[in-house]
Amino acid sequence: MIVVAGEALIDLVPQGAPQLPGAGGAPGLPALAPRLGGGPYNTAVALGRLGSPVAFCSRVSRDAFGEALLGGLRAAGVDTAYVESGPEPTTLAVASIGADGSAGYSFYVDGTADRLFEAPDELPDGVRAMSFGTCSLVLEPGASAYEDLMRRAAARGICTALDPNIRAGLIPDADAYRARFKSWLPSVSLLKLSREDADWLGGTPHEWLAAGPAAVVVTRGGDGLSLYTRGGTEVHVPGERVDVVDTIGAGDTVNAALLHGLAARDALSADALADLPDATAADVLRFAARAAALTCSRAGAEPPYAAELDRFA
Repeated sequence: MIVVAGEALIDLVPQGAPQLPGAGGAPGLPALAPRLGGGPYNTAVALGRLGSPVAFCSRVSRDAFGEALLGGLRAAGVDTAYVESGPEPTTLAVASIGADGSAGYSFYVDGTADRLFEAPDELPDGVRAMSFGTCSLVLEPGASAYEDLMRRAAARGICTALDPNIRAGLIPDADAYRARFKSWLPSVSLLKLSREDADWLGGTPHEWLAAGPAAVVVTRGGDGLSLYTRGGTEVHVPGERVDVVDTIGAGDTVNAALLHGLAARDALSADALADLPDATAADVLRFAARAAALTCSRAGAEPPYAAELDRFA
């Protein structure tokens, strides 16, 4: 089983023409459609849709949004036994979509359920990998709980994946976060980050590999993906061409596709990642590129099912 730990939230995504007129002839406000989301949540759903045994470890609200989030997990076949619940409201992320389909976000996080996560005393038996990242490693007190869980998983020899998925507007002290990011690397087996994340954090794949991870994947949007390993493998694949509606959830789908593809090839361990053959790495990257392209072809975070990828290949 793969366990994904992190936040679940509601994305409010622009949809259709403005619905409310502005004062004095100003443009109207956009209509916002609620979509289930959060980087780790999307990753868990994507893994379930691909057919991987997966569980989600988080805290959700008992409000209507929280119930919808749980329903989305269950519909994708995700085990929710490790999801806590509370009376706090659900985190909201208001998305803005650029002309190229790229997404920006404003967050409403004060006193919300997911940031009050408490790490379980024991990790589930039979866990092959754990995945972490995004807002859950920024917002306290939950961030420290997720960090503790990541370190404990690594100490047990579990393959750990990290996608920092930087949301700079949520990070009050950039230098402190960069230092904290570096402190996680000895506990990370697979580091995946976007080109924009890499630019914000600073450093190079080879510097990150030297700090701990067995493999690093850098995503470059439509320009494709690159993988680097501690054993010297360096593989680049192009992106898949599709008509982009938006990029919401694309990186999360890459996370899931990487974990799913590596698990299918019995490569979900630090040792296997460090010595990943070029051909295997290329196959997994191409699979991830196809999955991300399908996600980008529709509105919101809607990762593909395994059957859709078979037709797309």
